[in-house]
Amino acid sequence: MTTSLLIRLTAHDRLLMQRLVIAPTSSRATRSTWAFITHLGGAGPSVLAAGLPLLAGGEVHLGARLALMTLVLSHLAVQVVKRTVARRRPVQVIRCVTLVRQPDCFSFPSGHATASMSLALAYGTAFPTWGVLLLVLALLIGFSRVRLGVHYPSDVLIGQLMAAGTVSILRTVL
Repeated sequence: MTTSLLIRLTAHDRLLMQRLVIAPTSSRATRSTWAFITHLGGAGPSVLAAGLPLLAGGEVHLGARLALMTLVLSHLAVQVVKRTVARRRPVQVIRCVTLVRQPDCFSFPSGHATASMSLALAYGTAFPTWGVLLLVLALLIGFSRVRLGVHYPSDVLIGQLMAAGTVSILRTVL
């Protein structure tokens, strides 16, 4: 029963991804826009967004501290899950065209989605007036991973949930 349910969920996940992925024939502007959005969730921009504000004082420093701790812990959790589950990327399974370079061969969960949601939720709790904007940006980054054909929707969703869990745990500890 459980295996059958998992197979059905995986099939639905693949079908949804195939509906959302950008066609290779889409305009260059469309591809470039989604690529720009997805790169905002990459390692460089994420570490910069979490680390650079540490140089400031006051509330900015406290928010950045929570953001950096969340980013590091959620990244470690993502890497453990990725290596344990070892889910192959869509391009390896359903032969879709990816429009950006893939960081590694494993798909589940999405590191970009986890990183962007980690930062959005950490800074959103420290600065509630920015919360909605940061959340929308994190959701766009996650969606871009599916749009560009490098992740299934469940990869993104689980990554975002891992980020939410990490922020929640750190907020109770700190």
